[in-house]
Amino acid sequence: MPSRTSSPAATRSASGEPQAHHANPVTGAVPILTAAVLWGTTGTASSLAPAGAPAAAVGSAGLTLGGLLLFVSTRGAHSLPKRYTSGERWLLLLGAVTVAGYPISFYPAVARSGVAVTTVIALGSAPVFAGLLAWITRQARPTARWAYATTAAVIGCTVLVLAPDLADATAAVDLTGVALAALAGLSYAAYSLIGGQLIARGHPSGAVMGAMFGGAALLVLPVLLRGDAQWLVTSRGAAVVGHLAVVTTFLAYRLFGYGLRHTTAQVATTLTLAEPAVAAVLGVAVLDERLPVLSWCGLAVVGVSLAFLTGSRRREQS
Repeated sequence: MPSRTSSPAATRSASGEPQAHHANPVTGAVPILTAAVLWGTTGTASSLAPAGAPAAAVGSAGLTLGGLLLFVSTRGAHSLPKRYTSGERWLLLLGAVTVAGYPISFYPAVARSGVAVTTVIALGSAPVFAGLLAWITRQARPTARWAYATTAAVIGCTVLVLAPDLADATAAVDLTGVALAALAGLSYAAYSLIGGQLIARGHPSGAVMGAMFGGAALLVLPVLLRGDAQWLVTSRGAAVVGHLAVVTTFLAYRLFGYGLRHTTAQVATTLTLAEPAVAAVLGVAVLDERLPVLSWCGLAVVGVSLAFLTGSRRREQS
């Protein structure tokens, strides 16, 4: 059995199948929480895009440029498929499709259901989907700690985001928007699990993320080119896309991929519930928004839940 100082990339079970070697949860939590902080700037940055810039095009532009940056800057990303088995190549392709599926479903959901509802459904459903998919594919069985922390964090996230609108009982529910937001959550959970599985098999985390996001960049490029892209050549449009590409895609997913070397995708997707908390605080600090007391209570619940999830725990023995 490998010592604690061995590489966390992968170990092998008694059956010979590669498995992730999970170190102290904090080791994986710190880069993932840092990535969530970077993702939390997405809403504030997107709100500064030029008037008339389509939301889907803004998101696709950030993914296209950021994905290509990940691909060209990561050593071995372009040759990674050659070192894969046939099954792993299919996983890599599916990972690229699910990465591309997130902005394509998330931003139309925002247009139909609003930022608050879409954020809660997409991010709140992602940990649940991750737990179910991991269980179905027999990658891992959700633990009680994860279930408790995820339930509390989802509730806290819901209260945090929706509290300002809870008094409005006349708001109609757009079922298509809800379905698209849930699809975004499923996409996020799926590519997190796929990336985690490939990393656990010994492939470098940077190369895995670079290959998946490079493929996704090509897949969403038609969405960007289909509409009027004149907003891209403005100074404000270029600055927004540059932030989304470099900060919320390139840097954030490098950190996320590294974090997946040390923790499961189920835990990782729960930890990223810190994103709406960061977005809410930025809204108050930068955009001069106001949060009701109930939202601050939800923010506290999210913080306590994530602290509980990343607290010291015994390693599970097979």
